[in-house]
Order: sequence, then C-alpha cells, then structure tokens
Amino acid sequence: MSEDSRAVRPKTKGRKPQAASLAPQGRGAVPREATGKQKGRIVHSQARSRQTGRSVHREQKEAEAVLMRSRFVGCLLGGAVGDALGAPVEFMKRTEILERFGAKGITAYAPAYGRIGAITDDTQMTLFTAEGLIRTWVRLCTKGIASVEGMTAYAYVRWYKTQGLRPHPHYGDREEAGWLFQQEALHARRGPGETCLSAIRHMTVMGDPAQNDSKGCGGVMRIAPVGLVMGQGGSSPSDTFALGAKLAALTHGHPTGSLAAGALAVIIAEIVRDKTLPEALVIARACLRKHVHHEETEQALAQAQRLAASPIESHVAIAQLGQGWVAEEALAIAVYCALTAPTFIDGVIHAVNHDGDSDSTGAMTGHILGALHGQAVVPESFLAPLELRDVITEIASDLCVFREWDIGECEDVGGRSNRALSETVWQKYPGF
Repeated sequence: MSEDSRAVRPKTKGRKPQAASLAPQGRGAVPREATGKQKGRIVHSQARSRQTGRSVHREQKEAEAVLMRSRFVGCLLGGAVGDALGAPVEFMKRTEILERFGAKGITAYAPAYGRIGAITDDTQMTLFTAEGLIRTWVRLCTKGIASVEGMTAYAYVRWYKTQGLRPHPHYGDREEAGWLFQQEALHARRGPGETCLSAIRHMTVMGDPAQNDSKGCGGVMRIAPVGLVMGQGGSSPSDTFALGAKLAALTHGHPTGSLAAGALAVIIAEIVRDKTLPEALVIARACLRKHVHHEETEQALAQAQRLAASPIESHVAIAQLGQGWVAEEALAIAVYCALTAPTFIDGVIHAVNHDGDSDSTGAMTGHILGALHGQAVVPESFLAPLELRDVITEIASDLCVFREWDIGECEDVGGRSNRALSETVWQKYPGF
C-alpha cells in the first residue's frame, strides 16, 4: 500500500451549478449589433475563454495543493532526519565528535538506540503535537466544541504513556485510543526530557500551563506542526504566535520557553505562505517584541542573523549562540543554520556538530528547511533508513488536509457529513 493511500483522504465535493443569467450584461454580453454568425462566434469564444480560465484555475489550485503537501511532509520528515542525525552525538562535545567521525564531523547516520536512523523524543512529541491538532478538529466537527490546548495536552499524555513509565496518576486507558498510539515503534524511550515528563505527570486540568520555571528546548522543538496548520489556514501571525506559545507552556513555564516556540511557529507559518526565511524572521520578531520577557529570544535571533551575515566559520558562530539546551539558544542555532546552509543536508550537518543538544537543533533546522524547500530537498539516502518514515509521512499528509474532511454533523461547522468517512476518521483520530 502506498504512503498516500494509507492517509485519510478528503471527500471530493462537487461544485454547485451556477444559475444562468437571463439577461447577460457587461463584459460577458453579446453586442446587440452583431449578426447571427458573429453572435455564434462570440458566444463560442466566450465559452472557450471561460473553460480555459477554469482549467487554468483548477491546475493552479492543484499545483498549490501539491506544493503545500510537499511543505508539510518536507517539514516533518526534514525534522526527523535532523533529529536522527544528531541523536548519536547529542551529549558529545564537538572535539569528541571530530575525533570519532573525522574532520567534517558526523555527516551520515550512526547507530543510536540500537539502530541506524533512530528518532528521539523530539520527533515523537512533534508527531503527538500534530495529532493533537487533528483531533481538536475532529472533536469540533463532531461535538461542536474543542480546546486545542486541552486536546494537545491529552496527546502529550498519550506520548507519556509510550515511554514505559508507571501509569499516569490521573488518566486511564481511554487516552490510548487512536492510530498514532498504536504504532508500536513509538513505544520506545528515546531520551525524553525530565521537564516534559514531570509536567505531563502532574497535569490535572488539561490545557493549563505547567507550574515550573523551565526554558529548556523541549517546548520549542515540537512546535512546527502549529506553524504548518496556522500558516495554511491563513491565521494571523499574532494568533499563530499565541498558539505556539500556549502549547509549549503546557510543559515549560518560563516565558522564554514558550515565547521561543511562538516565534518558531510564526517562522514556519510565514514560510508556508511563501515568505523567504528573512521575511519570516521580520514578522516573527515583530510578534515577539509585543510580549513581555521577550528580550532573551529577541537577542538570540538578532545574534543569529548578524552571525549569518558575517564570514565567520559556522562552528565558531554556533558556539557563540550557545549549546541549544535552552529554548532561545536552540532556536537561534536552527535559524543560523537554515540561513547559511547551501543545501538541506549542509544545514542539518552544521546543526548537529556542536557541543550540546544536537538532536533538537538538528530537528528544528530540518523543520525550517523542509518547510522552506519541500519534501524533494530531503535526500532519499537519509529517508530510506529513517525510523517511522511512513508514519511521519502519513500524519504530515493528514495534517495538510484534515480541514477538508467532510465529517461530523454539527451545524456550527458545516452541517451534515459523509458518515462513512466520519467513522473512519473517528477511529483513526478520536475526538477525545
């Protein structure tokens, strides 16, 4: 079965016929002085012109849809590639990386967690973020009400349950439903951050922010799906920023831990809208500066852009930006690598060959470059051994089209629906 066929596909809706005009006026009217033959030629020409126009419009829409899906899939696959490349060297110093892998550092997958191309908690949580967004929509369509913060918090509880820990103190087996949780390969402990685990373990009201003071990168590293969905949906940068920050704050209570996530969400969203990375950064930084406690993230992004415009060697520049363990440093390293990379692979290679949190900076760089250039930019040699490649592709495809699903019967979101599709979607992404 192909990757595309496994994804839930939207129902194709027929276009309602337009009522014919009884008295044509304006541009489409036939001149009164025209002869019968002239009228026939004019009418035929107008019909052919309209048909051509509709065909061009349809082809344009199809091309836009293909590009959009390529951005979604490229973003999530690109992030997973950067994550897997950085996984073997996450806790190594740059000198140790060079000593082990040679003068260029790590440039291809090396064994981690018992295999080649292994993903870490960064990609796991990114997938559950995407699932939370999809299941929010499913619940809205079927129940008429949904909280994206609450639904995503439940998604993180499901991720928590994949980590081989004792049962969650507040939530039982009901949270284990759905297609993503049933992927056996996700049930593996891949260096989860203690801040995320602790914050999720102590969740009592789904959607409330975490009660800690962490600004670790665990909030920002998983937020790319927010940018994809909000950018495609035409949401304002302010709304995109707010949602990215809120979902990061579910586990990270320090302002920088959530504001950096808001900035990355806006960067991804603006890229989806065909902005260049420098253009997206202007918008993201403008949103950032509207918030109190923005200084750390703003200064980190400004430094990343200054260094990207300088002739300094990449490893020296990255060392100046930090090690990536905290949110603003990880974001700055990813932005720097995406700005300076001549190719996708160059970008993620630079992003992982440093002291510090190599898998997170690699993942975020891959998210940016994958969204910017699309799926084709990620080499097959890195995709073939990538763990969960099909699952990542499928959820990215579903994330791209879920708004088109003709599901639910709630009048507030479109009235009656395709019942068979509704049941299929509910089984895959139940709205709870």
